[in-house]
Amino acid sequence: MIKRDFPKIHFYDQDFVDIYDRTWAWIQDSWLSGPEKSAVKGKFFGYPGCTKVTQLEAILSSFFLVYSNRIYQAHPTLDIFYERQEANGAIRWAYEIESGNPVVSPENPEGLGLPLFAWAEFNLYHKSANKKRVKEVVPVLHRYMAWIDSLYKRPNGLYAVPLAATGMDNAPREDAVYLIDFNTVMAINALYMSALADILNDKEASFQYKRQYFSLKTRINSLMWDPDSGFYYDLDENERRLSVKTIAGYWPLLAELPNDDKAERIIEKLTDPEYFGTPHPYPTVARNEPSFSENGDGYRGSVFPHLTFMVIKGLEKYQRWDLARECAIRHLYFVLDSMHPEGNHHKGNLWEAYLPLKEGPAQWPGREGFPRPNYLSYIALSTICLTIENIIGLSISLPRKTVDWIIPNLEIMGIENLSLKRNMITILSNKSGRGWEIHMESEKLYYFTINILGKKKKTLPIPSGKCSMLIDKL
Repeated sequence: MIKRDFPKIHFYDQDFVDIYDRTWAWIQDSWLSGPEKSAVKGKFFGYPGCTKVTQLEAILSSFFLVYSNRIYQAHPTLDIFYERQEANGAIRWAYEIESGNPVVSPENPEGLGLPLFAWAEFNLYHKSANKKRVKEVVPVLHRYMAWIDSLYKRPNGLYAVPLAATGMDNAPREDAVYLIDFNTVMAINALYMSALADILNDKEASFQYKRQYFSLKTRINSLMWDPDSGFYYDLDENERRLSVKTIAGYWPLLAELPNDDKAERIIEKLTDPEYFGTPHPYPTVARNEPSFSENGDGYRGSVFPHLTFMVIKGLEKYQRWDLARECAIRHLYFVLDSMHPEGNHHKGNLWEAYLPLKEGPAQWPGREGFPRPNYLSYIALSTICLTIENIIGLSISLPRKTVDWIIPNLEIMGIENLSLKRNMITILSNKSGRGWEIHMESEKLYYFTINILGKKKKTLPIPSGKCSMLIDKL
């Protein structure tokens, strides 16, 4: 039996490979367990030295831990939150590791977080094919959604929540009552709850969640979309649109809320230097907003990797693979350049947030300890997840037994020893005397789709063992 190790990536830029490898080495330091008598038991993912586990960290970390070949499990950190669900359905955004008590504050008295658990669980299912888990978590998430509805849903069908629930603490959104990101995340949650119900063949639950999704979609598009400026905005207490363009206006892409015309208008702003088309993609506030700071100033211009990840995943929903990949590559170059100031390649950190106009970590005057070095919950999404899914271009579903490879053109790249449950696969492309060739190795049959954008798309069953194919012959 070969020693289990992380999947190896191949890419023509060795720096991308090195930072991918180093991230896996650093993750060991974020794989924590509480003190001996602490309330939080077992191993979980967190920031070294932290005193609490947070909902967003648990959710985001699951997206890259699924690629660890089961060396690090993606679900135990999520389970910490499910195990603490209260009788009324409440799950709080953070819990103290030592006492297990929920963390609340005057700004967020109920300890509400972004409800993205269903998105994470849907992704986990496609990377693990564990249907039993889906069956266990759906009732928990159902009660959780009912709790949010009971406290925050207003007669207009939208949710009025504190800004602190979004994590964008100092964003220029002072008068916002109905937040575009939170309301969209509720739509995302309904969309994925419906998909989880479909996995369990629960037609009634699937229908109810779809209805909830379409109801939110209609309200967000009628109230929060501004046809003149072509963007989604927060609303004040009187349901008036607040015209500050923030990165929060991109969550609707991930929820598939805009039609193609609307999507085109907000995607255009990602490449426009007036708006979000800064050298390092993507700032938290549009560049032409008075509140934009080229030093980042927290959520007033900093580039946060988890929000760039969200935008890229939204672009995928509209088949904008080319732009998604270009952004991922550009983002990663800035991450690498920010690691090695003055060309010192021996030491350096990944950061929680970056400057929008040049390389380097963002600033937030008055916020101690910002940005955190090697804050992997955010940055490993870039160095692992975006690298595998967008730069190399692989999309994997275990229950469907499919691997899709979506690339704009052929380059020397690929992945080696990626564990698909009990199936180790390798996919590598390189150029030989006979032209471009893809070499593959697998322990079991699966279905492989190669999609060279605008040129070729072909699906083939890949048998167990080794094989290779010439692209020109497809």
